[in-house]
Amino acid sequence: MQERYGLDRRPVGRWIGIGIVLVAFVAALGFVTVGISGDPVETRLVTWDDVAPDRVDMAVQVKRPADVEVTCVLRAQDSRRIDVGYATVVIPPGDGEVALDYSLRTLAPAYTAELLGCSSEGVPNVPPPQFPPGVVPPEQPWS
Repeated sequence: MQERYGLDRRPVGRWIGIGIVLVAFVAALGFVTVGISGDPVETRLVTWDDVAPDRVDMAVQVKRPADVEVTCVLRAQDSRRIDVGYATVVIPPGDGEVALDYSLRTLAPAYTAELLGCSSEGVPNVPPPQFPPGVVPPEQPWS
């Protein structure tokens, strides 16, 4: 065909396939790198109980390296998903596995309670308090 029309019929599909394989390999390598270098803190909200209209008791389990300070953010919301309680809790270095019991003060009865996140690198990147305008968040902790 090259002799007759002057076209060079090199296999373009092979190069496209090699490019796709290379991009997939680099993406997988990046995913593994991020997974390995992530925060070494594992957390779990074990239970919560709205014991009073102005309080929610929360139990959080934290696994971390023993010499690491961990900052956790807890939130309670009403049935309309408006914040009624919000707290930032600092867990000092100590045991590798910690059971945190926290009484979160609320403005109204809580419909749900959440552990928004924990981090060993300061305050975690979680949504800020979302109280209605003019509403002052309650002082923490409940006492």
